[in-house]
Amino acid sequence: MSGEAFSGSGLARLREAMAGHVEHGGVPGLVALVSRRGEVHVEVHGRAALGGRPMARDTIFRVASLTKPVTAVAAMILVEECRLRLDDPVDRFLPELADRRVLRSPDGPLDDTVPAERPITLRDLLTFRAGTGILPTPPGAHPIQRAMDEPALGQGPPRPGAVPAPDEWIRRLATLPLIHQPGERWMYNTSADVLGVLIARASGLPFEAFLHERVFEPLGMKDTGFAVPAADLDRLATAYGGTPVDGVLPVYDEAEGGEWSRPPAFPSGAGGLVSTVDDYLALGRMLLGGGRRGGERILSRPSVELMLSDQLTPAQKRATSWVGDYFDTHGWGFGLSVVTRRTDPAETVGRAGWDGGLGTSWYVDPREDMVTALFTQRAWTSPVPPEVCRDFLTSAYQAIAD
Repeated sequence: MSGEAFSGSGLARLREAMAGHVEHGGVPGLVALVSRRGEVHVEVHGRAALGGRPMARDTIFRVASLTKPVTAVAAMILVEECRLRLDDPVDRFLPELADRRVLRSPDGPLDDTVPAERPITLRDLLTFRAGTGILPTPPGAHPIQRAMDEPALGQGPPRPGAVPAPDEWIRRLATLPLIHQPGERWMYNTSADVLGVLIARASGLPFEAFLHERVFEPLGMKDTGFAVPAADLDRLATAYGGTPVDGVLPVYDEAEGGEWSRPPAFPSGAGGLVSTVDDYLALGRMLLGGGRRGGERILSRPSVELMLSDQLTPAQKRATSWVGDYFDTHGWGFGLSVVTRRTDPAETVGRAGWDGGLGTSWYVDPREDMVTALFTQRAWTSPVPPEVCRDFLTSAYQAIAD
């Protein structure tokens, strides 16, 4: 039965669209959730592993870059407690990042640098304007890119087993110059990993412990963490690469004995978490509730509103290369994207969230009081969302009843 939030015929079309992507081999399986005005609808299709167990609503997925909004929430908790300040230099807790040098040109040699014009701030990290990150150029095109591609820095697809402990990771990162001046330009990914180290040092707790104590436990996100307990490994989906080899999807990570079956040395604030659609529904409802979920307040309403507000200037958007003209209609808040201009039925102005390159997508829409979450276990092959993601959002929004 459909309530006032969604139409029955619209939900039927959503079901048909999602089932079709599994039946036609687009993804091995999926769990899709739409929630609006308190009404929740979940679609479960396919299998958690090819030829294996069926997918279930509580299947655990590697959510990759959906970790970034969680990391931003954790940072804002410390801001509200005055243990961090948005515009203070991070040098106090991250002395490795003091006195930065900046490449004279992004494609230049690593020793051709100039001094940073100012220190890196927490705001720079939250908005991905710290001056370092993944370059949108072919792999290995520039010296800094080759250096950033070192497995120990973990700036490619998530590989928890390859990255050293936080102190060693930040030491290695600090040996490299910045690519741009702090605050100058949006650059993807690396800032969120730095944030994880900063949160641990500012809180006095390991990053993973702070998240469990201050975010996951209060929100009831019982299946979210940086590793899956042995007792729950039968619920972890097998992860697959996005490009078939001889017609078969290659395994990216097994459940039993895989990289998420044990705690990592480096809990990545950019892409290390595993979770379920219901856990991310709880996170989304907290943000839509102005920082409160049930009787638990995680953040104040003003902090949530800031997180979900576009922080990029028009000049920064013009200077950013990300999926063609993406920043013509989107901005960036704290750890997530924000729709700034509507060009699609599923892109309400103010809708915020992000995607995970291993096959996940999650958004909150304050105007519609809506959360959408699509979790699959097939990796994306480019920053352009695959058809299953685009069809899911189209189907979710066409199901709105009013």
